[in-house]
Amino acid sequence: MVSKRRLSKSEDKESLTEDASKTRKQPLSKKTKKSHIANEVEENDSIFVKLLKVSGIILKTGESQNQLAVDQIAFQKKLFQTLRRHPSYPKIIEEFVSGLESYIEDEDSFRNCLLSCERLQDEEASMGASYSKSLIKLLLGIDILQPAIIKTLFEKLPEYFFENKNSDEINIPRLIVSQLKWLDRVVDGKDLTTKIMQLISIAPENLQHDIITSLPEILGDSQHADVGKELSDLLIENTSLTVPILDVLSSLRLDPNFLLKVRQLVMDKLSSIRLEDLPVIIKFILHSITAVDALEVISELREKLDLQHCVLPSRLQASQVKLKSKGRASSSGNQESSGQSCIILLFDVIKSAIRYEKTISEAWIKAIENTASVSEHKVFDLVMLFIIYSTNTQTKKYIERVLRNKIRSGCIQEQLLQSTFSVHYLVLKDMCSSILSLAQSLLHSLDQSIISFGSLLYKYAFKFFDTYCQQEVVGALVTHICSGNEAEVDTALDVLLELVVLNPSAMMMNAVFVKGILDYLDNISPQQIRKLFYVLSTLAFSKQNEASSHIQDDMHLVIRKQLSSTVFKYKLIGIIGAVTMAGIMAADRSESPSLTQERANLSDEQCTQVTSLLQLVHSCSEQSPQASALYYDEFANLIQHEKLDPKALEWVGHTICNDFQDAFVVDSCVVPEGDFPFPVKALYGLEEYDTQDGIAINLLPLLFSQDFAKDGGPVTSQESGQKLVSPLCLAPYFRLLRLCVERQHNGNLEEIDGLLDCPIFLTDLEPGEKLESMSAKERSFMCSLIFLTLNWFREIVNAFCQETSPEMKGKVLTRLKHIVELQIILEKYLAVTPDYVPPLGNFDVETLDITPHTVTAISAKIRKKGKIERKQKTDGSKTSSSDTLSEEKNSECDPTPSHRGQLNKEFTGKEEKTSLLLHNSHAFFRELDIEVFSILHCGLVTKFILDTEMHTEATEVVQLGPPELLFLLEDLSQKLESMLTPPIARRVPFLKNKGSRNIGFSHLQQRSAQEIVHCVFQLLTPMCNHLENIHNYFQCLAAENHGVVDGPAVKVQEYHIMSSCYQRLLQIFHGLFAWSGFSQPENQNLLYSALHVLSSRLKQGEHSQPLEELLSQSFHYLQNFHQSIPSFQCALYLIRLLMVILEKSTASTQNKEKIASLARQFLCRVWPSGDKEKSNISNDQLHALLCIYLEHTDSILKAIEEIAGVGVPELINSPKDASSSTFPTLTRHTFVVFFRVMMAELEKTVKKIEPGTAADSQQIHEEKLLYWNMAVRDFSILINLIKVFDSHPVLHVCLKYGRLFVEAFLKQCMPLLDFSFRKHREDVLSLLETFQLDTRLLHHLCGHSKIHQDTRLTQHVPLLKKTLELLVCRVKAMLTLNNCREAFWLGNLKNRDLQGEEIKSQNSQESTADESEDDMSSQASKSKATEVSLQNPPESGIDGCILLIVLSWWSRTLPTYVYCQMLLCPFPFPP
Repeated sequence: MVSKRRLSKSEDKESLTEDASKTRKQPLSKKTKKSHIANEVEENDSIFVKLLKVSGIILKTGESQNQLAVDQIAFQKKLFQTLRRHPSYPKIIEEFVSGLESYIEDEDSFRNCLLSCERLQDEEASMGASYSKSLIKLLLGIDILQPAIIKTLFEKLPEYFFENKNSDEINIPRLIVSQLKWLDRVVDGKDLTTKIMQLISIAPENLQHDIITSLPEILGDSQHADVGKELSDLLIENTSLTVPILDVLSSLRLDPNFLLKVRQLVMDKLSSIRLEDLPVIIKFILHSITAVDALEVISELREKLDLQHCVLPSRLQASQVKLKSKGRASSSGNQESSGQSCIILLFDVIKSAIRYEKTISEAWIKAIENTASVSEHKVFDLVMLFIIYSTNTQTKKYIERVLRNKIRSGCIQEQLLQSTFSVHYLVLKDMCSSILSLAQSLLHSLDQSIISFGSLLYKYAFKFFDTYCQQEVVGALVTHICSGNEAEVDTALDVLLELVVLNPSAMMMNAVFVKGILDYLDNISPQQIRKLFYVLSTLAFSKQNEASSHIQDDMHLVIRKQLSSTVFKYKLIGIIGAVTMAGIMAADRSESPSLTQERANLSDEQCTQVTSLLQLVHSCSEQSPQASALYYDEFANLIQHEKLDPKALEWVGHTICNDFQDAFVVDSCVVPEGDFPFPVKALYGLEEYDTQDGIAINLLPLLFSQDFAKDGGPVTSQESGQKLVSPLCLAPYFRLLRLCVERQHNGNLEEIDGLLDCPIFLTDLEPGEKLESMSAKERSFMCSLIFLTLNWFREIVNAFCQETSPEMKGKVLTRLKHIVELQIILEKYLAVTPDYVPPLGNFDVETLDITPHTVTAISAKIRKKGKIERKQKTDGSKTSSSDTLSEEKNSECDPTPSHRGQLNKEFTGKEEKTSLLLHNSHAFFRELDIEVFSILHCGLVTKFILDTEMHTEATEVVQLGPPELLFLLEDLSQKLESMLTPPIARRVPFLKNKGSRNIGFSHLQQRSAQEIVHCVFQLLTPMCNHLENIHNYFQCLAAENHGVVDGPAVKVQEYHIMSSCYQRLLQIFHGLFAWSGFSQPENQNLLYSALHVLSSRLKQGEHSQPLEELLSQSFHYLQNFHQSIPSFQCALYLIRLLMVILEKSTASTQNKEKIASLARQFLCRVWPSGDKEKSNISNDQLHALLCIYLEHTDSILKAIEEIAGVGVPELINSPKDASSSTFPTLTRHTFVVFFRVMMAELEKTVKKIEPGTAADSQQIHEEKLLYWNMAVRDFSILINLIKVFDSHPVLHVCLKYGRLFVEAFLKQCMPLLDFSFRKHREDVLSLLETFQLDTRLLHHLCGHSKIHQDTRLTQHVPLLKKTLELLVCRVKAMLTLNNCREAFWLGNLKNRDLQGEEIKSQNSQESTADESEDDMSSQASKSKATEVSLQNPPESGIDGCILLIVLSWWSRTLPTYVYCQMLLCPFPFPP
């Protein structure tokens, strides 16, 4: 036991005196051993020396160590006994101490007494420890000597205040203080404490620091409170000692309230503390946190702590330069910055605290979550979220939820994330795996903003972290690409594209991972394949990366394999990959500053590689029209978006594009001859004079030969020896030709402008009466002919839309008019050709990954199904109101309005049928370029008609008519929805194909959303012009017809077209301003410019107007259009557009009232009816507008009471097909929508009321009680409407939201009644009386559901009964709290139906109960409901009772109900 104790003490001493003993022990011992015999022993006649010698210590002179001849414990014991047994005790102690004082007057002797003693060789060999205590330490271990020795030391210490180290580099003051540490026993702790604090007050600062930090090792627990108080006073007096004092206070056992005061004192000084001191201070603050005040302390801490500005910019910049120069391989050089080192140490302290204290981590997350303002979020917040995410696995889901909410609300933006990584990359580097795990989780989200944030995590992790982390980033991105989730794949590929540009050399090191994606090409879309091959080609053919031949070889192998495949899908992948790779190989690098002229130009060898690759693609695709068309489209996209080397572009012009004329262009004067089914004519020519050198497009003969080749089999084409030219390639081939000419001649298309004028060899397309007499094959032939003609015209418009001359503009508008006319003709053919499958207009994988036969079958099924559904809808419109209402059951469970994309399909009249057919054929039309919409700038354009001598013969005025305007607006609206409405991330189901969302937008998808928004912003002014013109049209129309917009003088077709244009314009504006990209700082200028356009329409203002002013003026401008809104759909879009503008404003209270007022006006307006009254207003649209009205109105309860108390009674008293006079949109057909929205909003409103507490003031209690009275009154009005409107959807809504309202009453209202019952007894009883009638009706509704055995209703009954049972218990608790429990009474309650009539079957079952007790019906009859009344004694003065109804025993949940009513008499109810 003695040996173990000695060993532990020596180890403690070893660690505590490292500054002195470690420095001194080795040289001293060596020197001593060398001169052991030569050194003299202290010879002194003093009692001090004699007693020590007797006890076992030999004092040495000079620099020699004192020698310990016996064990340390034995020495202390013998000396103690010697002193006690001495005849002159206790005077001997004074003599002994006096001798010590005399001895240590010599500096060398004093030093020897403070240093450890040397054991003699025989003793050292026999003992386990090689280290012994100093003489002073041994003497302090003797109780009778300790006080005197301590006094001597404290008297000696001031001599060395200003001598930090002696000649031997030994710090004497620190050595003296170390003697007091870890004493086995302190005889007089209070005296020691007093002496130490006095010493601290006079000591120099460096010694103060040493003494203070040694206090926990010197003092016992009993002195901690006194020392703590003294140190807190010292903390106020001397701020330079803050760090050692707080370090010590963290180690002392102190009262929590005292620590709270000290912590608050430190928190007040936090902003002025040096960075070097922060780790210790933060450690103290976190150590003193309790569960009660954790949130408050952390919130204050994160507000006052801003580490972003702690590191000096010069240091930060230097460290970043050093980081880049070292390739991020090591962080040792960066830690030379003291600021960064302190921050790393600080975060280590925080990590330690949150790892072991769950309270701290939860409070920190909560503090960040409670921060609402964008400006209040700091870099420190993000770092803390990352640290907690990596430290505590239990909080990962919580942190992810907080981050998602912050990202959605725009509180955490890219700039903040970038600053976080740039400032604290050394801290975050250690959490690389956790950050990548978080990014992976965010990429699984459905929200585009969250996905973007996850991609930024990958990007910055690659940019700022070392090589190992970069490898992990690339590996994670490759995993996302191979996951099959479309949104993940797109995002991961976009990140790879950025990384290739950001750091190509680092990406080259990880190219082998990216190359592995080539094995997983089956499940990625064409646009994703383009991105992948772009990344790989950039790495393989970059001039900076010469050692990349292995990637080139692998890519060539994969592309050749895909091109030679007989499976059509793989051939298309090969085409896309080859063209993308050729674009990188032949890219024009003449403008690259990093390359010399020789390296920038394309060498002959490289040019040969490019041309051979393209010739390979051409030869592999020429046997398939679809593959050839895709090749032309891909090549055209390449030329459009990439700047090719002049050599490569010249080869394209001489080889591919020159074949167009041979394939498709013929002389217009030579009519083709052949056995055609229809007479061939040159139609749609824009030149009316006859010339010998005119040209025409040879469409009908080519289409006929293709059909003939199909029927005759492949032998015919093989025997002819001629290459089969498919008319399918006409539009793609022309696109390639146009873009090649445009690039070669800097946008000049004079070489091919004859194709704009030239006619097409067709036949008479107008069907007339011959349509019914045509065979199915002839009708299909005519449909294909029209589709191909439409696609030709679409590409013509794409090509020449940006021409500036009036003549060319007129021709383009004429072609646009031809497109609209041909679509009308096409509709007539499609209506009688249901099984027809059009020729493809878009040739990417998403339309060609299934065989043509499957396409035919599926398309036919879709058309048949659509036809049947439309027929059923037409028949269903003749059904009764109740039947129609019952069909809405499917939409009952989701009260939210449909997505705005669904509103795109809403049209009226004949236009609906047209749109349905065209919508089915959308994928077969060529895509319009975004530049086409520059036509919207056109007003009146003059077109000159010239004679043969080029003289003006006539002048014709061509303008953009309503049908052409609608055509352009519909296409633009679809494009904006596709690009600006983010796709919902959805995993591809097993054995299912991807959706067709992007079909027809492949060219658009190759542009960024920012580019699209910028292009559309250029159209804002002409669109405002069109919007105002349409507004004026409907204003004039209303004036001419005396306010009746659908009067007899209105042209129906024109009215519908103008109305649709109005709707599309509002839809485009809404899609534009609702774009989520405006929340990003780099897009703020775009928003400012757009708002300036709108506000300038109202009044010409300055360009430097503030954003709030622009928002206000834009809101006012758009609000002015409400008077001319022609349809309910337009009204909804206008409201939503105004709401989007409103969301961007900070001062929105006043405008919020305008939204509510406008919504009410639309609800109170009589809208023109379509062909079928019931289809005039969609239920989803009405639901959305009604929700907007109730959410924005000042008082929801008053609004509900107005509709239910005024509008509905008007509807009840009106004829069957009429509507409410106050709310014309409220009809018997739309009542269920009104009822559902009012019930949902009422329940949502009462949930927001805070439950009452005893601490609330009397006024607050009264206000809340009044509010609940109004809410219950509204609930009562709504519930009683089921007596009149008893259809299934209405009852379903009543059961669902009735239960939710009762639950809200339980949680929010009952605590209020607990405290209000005594002071507002009459009000509480009135409230319960009204609520009793409502719950009784709910009970009747439950009985009604069971009697009718309606499973759609009975599924809600158990939950409702359970809730009402809880209400009984809660009311009983309230009465008990108010000393009224004794008034319960029991009775029976009869079952009744919705009208209050007693259920007859119950009586008959009761009468036969005794005769057939075993019969199930009789068992049910015995289950009579019972009533329990709560009645106070008359003398109590309370004139109310609560009726408790316990339902029958055959109900599984045995629920109970509560009712309240005023007593009419003091007697109990009869049994």
